[in-house]
Amino acid sequence: MISVEAAAQPLPPVSGQPRPQAGTLVRDILTALDDGKAEDVVSIDLHGKTSLADVMVIATGRSNMHVGALADRVVKAFKEAGVTPRVEGLPAADWVLIDGGDVIMHIFRPEVRQFYNLEKLWGVGRPGELRA
Repeated sequence: MISVEAAAQPLPPVSGQPRPQAGTLVRDILTALDDGKAEDVVSIDLHGKTSLADVMVIATGRSNMHVGALADRVVKAFKEAGVTPRVEGLPAADWVLIDGGDVIMHIFRPEVRQFYNLEKLWGVGRPGELRA
């Protein structure tokens, strides 16, 4: 049960810089993705856009097996940071969602990523993509 004092504390603002824990976690996730040879990695700052999370990371794996292996590395990075993420999309591994609260991770096969185009949804371009 939450104490009256804890309930009276205001929630942190949606806008502003990511909390230090989120920044450290993102750095660990990006390292895990780099070590796993992920492609087209994009980090999107969600501050002021949603209260869903602070940061969204999107990456591409070359095959279902590669997507699954990248997901395993990212889940390990979350757990090492003391976060138990919720994972959706395994074992099929066309698209894996890893929800760690402050940080949300999407890992796609190339054609699935192109179909959903989350970068466009959140108003950012993919690496190497020209914007009109």
